Amino acid sequence: MTTKRQTLPEMHTDLFINGKWEKGSKGMRPVINPATGETLTEVSKGDKAAFERAIEAAKQAFPVWSGMELRERVKILHRAADLIEENADKLALIMTLEQGKPLAESKGEIQTNVDNLHWNAEEARRIYGETIPAPNNHKYEVRKQPVGVVGAITPWNFPSNMIVRKIGPALAAGCTVVLKPAGNTPLSAIAIFEIFEEAGLPAGVANLVMGSASEIGATFAESKDVRKLTFTGSTEVGHVLYEQSGKTLKKISLELGGHAPFIVFKDAPISETVEMLVKMKFRNNGQACTSPNRIFVEKEIKEAFTNELVAAVKKIKVGNGQDEGVVTGPLINDAARETIDAQIKDATEKGAEVLIGGGRLMEGEYADGFFYEPTVLDHVTRDMTIFYEETFGPVIPLLTFESEDQVIEMANDSDFGLASYVFTKDLRIAEKVSNALEYGLVAINNVAVSNSETPFGGMKFSGLGRENGKQGVEEFMETKFVNTGYFK
Repeated sequence: MTTKRQTLPEMHTDLFINGKWEKGSKGMRPVINPATGETLTEVSKGDKAAFERAIEAAKQAFPVWSGMELRERVKILHRAADLIEENADKLALIMTLEQGKPLAESKGEIQTNVDNLHWNAEEARRIYGETIPAPNNHKYEVRKQPVGVVGAITPWNFPSNMIVRKIGPALAAGCTVVLKPAGNTPLSAIAIFEIFEEAGLPAGVANLVMGSASEIGATFAESKDVRKLTFTGSTEVGHVLYEQSGKTLKKISLELGGHAPFIVFKDAPISETVEMLVKMKFRNNGQACTSPNRIFVEKEIKEAFTNELVAAVKKIKVGNGQDEGVVTGPLINDAARETIDAQIKDATEKGAEVLIGGGRLMEGEYADGFFYEPTVLDHVTRDMTIFYEETFGPVIPLLTFESEDQVIEMANDSDFGLASYVFTKDLRIAEKVSNALEYGLVAINNVAVSNSETPFGGMKFSGLGRENGKQGVEEFMETKFVNTGYFK
């Protein structure tokens, strides 16, 4: 059923620097609806001078914001959270239009923003130092202080939450921010900054710039005034930013690629496990760094599990995110489809079998968007590209294992180490496997690896640092030791 579709609400399309909306000097960039191929609007692009002015504005605002009465800072963050909740329908519509995910999913992401801002507002009250026992006539203190100006670069797959997940703890810590959102999805960022402006955030505390990703990334990395860089995106870009940032020895957080193993032991309830797999895999159409990408099923239940999985995938409705009943929308662009085509072609040429899906959706309502069939691949092996390369799309590759040690070794055979999932009723197995997995996030008998209250981040090529939880705020703090001596 096709519902009446809404159009883009009236909103800004410019840069936001030092509390003012301004046109960029590098022209405009179109924002495309991936479900229809239509241009929604165009947004301003800034030049290097605009990026540097935004950094300077944040630098000047830092002593104002960090020196503000804590109660007032907390009040502004809570106000921003309340305004996001009040405008949830509008913000969700903007996200669905520019990114493609279903409206219900977009609304869930907006609610996560609300929770995240409220959490970080209160976490600002819990930035504790400590006093250490000292010799006579001395006092040893450990103080936590905000690092300073933060440069933030966010991706297109979660175009609203990735922004709040970085800016929320930074502001709570007392830092000021310059944000560069993804070029494909700048409207969600603009909408959030409209909220910040309405909430009363002082000028210069949060600044928004759009433009060349490589240029602003280099500007952030090489600026001595930017004391912290936080980035979510590809491992390749993360390597570049890490190298560039070495020149200024700044603090850096990198949330990079993932290639999550999803391990199903023979005692796991098949129906419940399949339900969680489908829910997590087709969230955002598989375009998530935590998406299950290698599904390891113990040999004894492989056939039954596969049959139930294929039946569940057949029920998935693909379409425009505004239409009723749609479970998964389009991919972000045609390049994403080309990558998936190449992975499936490589796999099938090497012996994999497509049980369902395996191709683009091109006819009728799908003709102008970037749609792909929900796909299940069986008989996947380690000589296939899909075993090692992250799949950012609706493809489930199935593998078989016969022992705990075998599946641990296979799951760890990856450069990535972000999310992982284990399903078993045996607590001994759960303990052994969760300890052995080289992943920053392990979910046992569930798929909830991202929460406002818990640390989020990976190992190996999945990055550095943590977001969310108290650890997320600590990423934006410096630790200072003060030794006070008293004259007699």
